Amino acid sequence: MFSKALAPEYQGALSALSVNSSLTDVLAAATEQLTRAQRAGDAGETARAALAVAEAHRRLGDVGAADRAWKAAYRTARSAGDSSAMAWALWSGGTLARQRGALRLAFRLLRYAADTGKRAGDVVAHGYSLAGLAETGRIQGDYAAVEALHDELLAEARRRGEARHTVWALEGIAQIHRNTGRYDTAYAMFEEAADIAERADDRRGHAWALRGLADIVSVRDNDPERALALLSRAETACRTMNLTSALAYNRKMRANVLYRAGRYAEAAETYDRCLTAFREMAEPRGEALSRLGAVKARARLGADPAHTTAELAELRLTLDRLGLHHARDMVDRAHAELGLDAAPVAAR
Repeated sequence: MFSKALAPEYQGALSALSVNSSLTDVLAAATEQLTRAQRAGDAGETARAALAVAEAHRRLGDVGAADRAWKAAYRTARSAGDSSAMAWALWSGGTLARQRGALRLAFRLLRYAADTGKRAGDVVAHGYSLAGLAETGRIQGDYAAVEALHDELLAEARRRGEARHTVWALEGIAQIHRNTGRYDTAYAMFEEAADIAERADDRRGHAWALRGLADIVSVRDNDPERALALLSRAETACRTMNLTSALAYNRKMRANVLYRAGRYAEAAETYDRCLTAFREMAEPRGEALSRLGAVKARARLGADPAHTTAELAELRLTLDRLGLHHARDMVDRAHAELGLDAAPVAAR
């Protein structure tokens, strides 16, 4: 039995905020509370308000403001000797680092957050930080190292009846199954995540689960219209909550579906729009994946093979530098898919 989804990153005077609160509303409320707490000289409340400010900015795609806010939250919490607030600030910073493609920094901050949360006795901060480590490893493509951790976190979330973390873990494990070709298992887990998220009123988690289902429906079932319908439902939730990053990834999946359906001109146009969105929010992973999709779509539309090969080589270097091994392998597979020569040795 799962309770209604909660947002533990909204703390103190902001704890009444819902997991489904519009991010612009969260930012306004958190900024106002931050000013009040600073005037009152309340360090603990200042750190917690700054955390909410950081998370709102991060999810809205304003990475510069998010970076300043989480660091301010950490400094304030440290000066007050509040280890729990320190852990949450570090979690926010590590999550932002992953979003920006700085995976080594993300690992470092999230490990520090997990250790700090454990010392503080903050079970939720500790669990969120471990989940962040697992997600960072999954995004990197290091499935062997993090699949067991995902499983442990799923079991713990089920035991505690925490809907939001159960949904997150199910989606993470499902993505691993999807990326390793186990589509039926992936679909079942995305479907369970969507059901739990809907019943717990976790609109963000539900939107990500719908995105995962659309991917499987497209690649396994070759049913682009159903996939696009699922993505339209997810997009509505993203727009309602102003989930800038999630909306961009949802649109990128739409481009993937269009590409698989042979609608290359539409796919190229959609990838290009995603590319602009990811660049504006300084999210290099999304930017690189959108570039890859756009290169493949243009190749299908008759782009010069030599130019395509050069673009793929440049992309491979970028993804290698970011440490995104799974995405780098996608570039290698693109050569065979497009009938090009193998990736040049220099790009390896």
